[in-house]
Amino acid sequence: MRIALGCDHRGWNLKQAIISLITELGHSYEDFGSYDTNPADYPDSACLVAEAVGEGRFDYGILICSTGIGMSIAANKVKGIRAAVCGDVFAVRRARQHNDANVLCLGGGIQGQDLAEEIVRVFLDTEFEGGRHIRRLEKIKAMEC
Repeated sequence: MRIALGCDHRGWNLKQAIISLITELGHSYEDFGSYDTNPADYPDSACLVAEAVGEGRFDYGILICSTGIGMSIAANKVKGIRAAVCGDVFAVRRARQHNDANVLCLGGGIQGQDLAEEIVRVFLDTEFEGGRHIRRLEKIKAMEC
């Protein structure tokens, strides 16, 4: 799998751990910034990652800010993106199974590293169920401008 990664300054430390995990799992990635802990605006990296996923250059995206909320709001402005803030394994499993989420948003100030890594594993391993959920995703796609 090809994963697009992005963060702001509040997500940089957790992003380093996620990069190690992705590499360990045998996936490739591209880092769209931020590249250090200097103040950075989350919409910048959210836009780059969301566009890369939306254009089909990457299978999934992972975005990290302090809470994951800002990244999710920004990423969901891009056509074709279904970004989900997930703070636990149940939420991330449902986001993939029912919503076919293609961008995972994490809170670098909320999840500890161990939980965040487990959430990423589940995100990457869980398949979209299709079926009745396709009808709902089509309604969401119809709302996109």
